Amino acid sequence: MTETPLHPVDRRDIVACLERLIALLRLLSPTGEMSLTTASTLARLDLDGPSRLSDLATREGVTQPAMTQLVSRLERQGLAERRSHPDDRRVVMVHLTAAGRHTLAARRAHRADRLAWLLDALPPGDERAIAAALPALTRLTELGAPAPDAP
Repeated sequence: MTETPLHPVDRRDIVACLERLIALLRLLSPTGEMSLTTASTLARLDLDGPSRLSDLATREGVTQPAMTQLVSRLERQGLAERRSHPDDRRVVMVHLTAAGRHTLAARRAHRADRLAWLLDALPPGDERAIAAALPALTRLTELGAPAPDAP
C-alpha cells in the first residue's frame, strides 16, 4: 500500500525554499573575512577529515589550480596544512589545523547567534516543525554529497 500525502508537494517550492534558506545562511555568516569557497572547504575538511587536494577541488566545484591557491592561502593563515599520506608518501593530504577548527567554530557560533534571534521571532510551533524536518534534510544532504572520486 502506497502512502499518499494529504497535500501534493511541488518540488519547485521545495527547491525555491531551500535556495532562500541557503541565501539566508550566507547573509548570516560573518562578512569580509573569508570567501564562501574558503569557508566551505574548511567545513568539508572538518566534516570529512583530511582530503586530497584534487578531491577537495571536485567536491567544492573548483579547478585544481584554484584549490591549490586556496589551500596555499589557508596554509599561510595557519588554517590548514599539507601532509604526506601515511600509506603513500607521494600523496599529499590537506588537514584542518586547530586554528582552522577554531575559526570554523567561531563562524558557526556567529551564524547560530544571528539565527537564534530569527528563530525567536517565529510563531509558536515553527521551530519544532523545522526541528522535525532535520532528519530528512540530513538524509538529503548525505544523498547529495558526491563521493571523492565521483564525476
